Amino acid sequence: MSITIKDIAKLANVSHTTVSRALNNSPLVNDETKTKIKEIAKQYNYIPNYNARSLKLDKSYNIGLFFTSLGKGTSSSFFHKAVIGVNKVIKDNYNLVIRGVEDYNDYSLINAKHFDGIILVSQSEKDNDFIVHSQKNNIPIVVVNRLVEFKDVSCFLSDDRVGAYKVVDYLIQEGHEKIAFIKGKEGYLNTEEREKGYLQALIDNNISIIKSYIANGEYSLNSGYNGMKKILENEDKPTVVFCSNDDMAVGAIKAIEEEGLSVPEDISVVGFDESEFSKFTSPELTTVRRYIEKISEEGTKKLLKIIDSDKDHKEITYINSELIIRKSVEKIKSFI
Repeated sequence: MSITIKDIAKLANVSHTTVSRALNNSPLVNDETKTKIKEIAKQYNYIPNYNARSLKLDKSYNIGLFFTSLGKGTSSSFFHKAVIGVNKVIKDNYNLVIRGVEDYNDYSLINAKHFDGIILVSQSEKDNDFIVHSQKNNIPIVVVNRLVEFKDVSCFLSDDRVGAYKVVDYLIQEGHEKIAFIKGKEGYLNTEEREKGYLQALIDNNISIIKSYIANGEYSLNSGYNGMKKILENEDKPTVVFCSNDDMAVGAIKAIEEEGLSVPEDISVVGFDESEFSKFTSPELTTVRRYIEKISEEGTKKLLKIIDSDKDHKEITYINSELIIRKSVEKIKSFI
């Protein structure tokens, strides 16, 4: 009976994964260990089983983490949490390559030789062509942050519509009826879902939708500032503004204070995403916590299972968001 990878692993005092990588010249194994393992394999006349998945000769040991855009519509805190979630799972087993989908004029460099698998942090339907390309090139892919209807593509996300509904309903229970809204980047599914949650909460509570209380944004500090400036042009000013992310909420606070108004005494402010600085604003920001790190982590676990088994049983997983109440909302009346 011929020697196996597990036998070599015992003799070399390493894991069988390390043996597999060493025999395939993976950059993740140092030269000294590679030499030791190859000498043992030669000494015992090891014959590789090329049908074994663990000995896939075309492995790159690269995992691609692709965002719709690295420059627009992706806040630093969102980016940071997504990277942490993926890194927590892959550890030192794979190299992490981070790219923006929009950075490619064509996808010719996206192939199975360069990537063993891809996590797509998707915010727009424009990414659909990228998903199709990945599938055609037999690259395992998991989508996080957006629900897609592709066959055999698993998705991990939070329900943004529910999260937005929660925060607006909370504002109404605190006595607010003049509720302004700064939207996210146009064309992003998260933007649409948060707006739907905002509108549905108003409708369900019989509160008027005032178009001049709704401003466009791009998930950036500057767009929150400009959106709030536009809303403040209303003679009858809102008592609260709901911003589609925390960056825009910070911009809105600056615009409000420049008008000589106070937060939350004159106008309350709420955000979304719970960025790292939300509890360091003055006042501390009420927001919706989306577990981006957890979403990315679970998506990566699923991807590694697909890579190891070469099969994908489609999975749609929603990870609940949480309303985080702090000090940026003023209660303006009590309900009896």
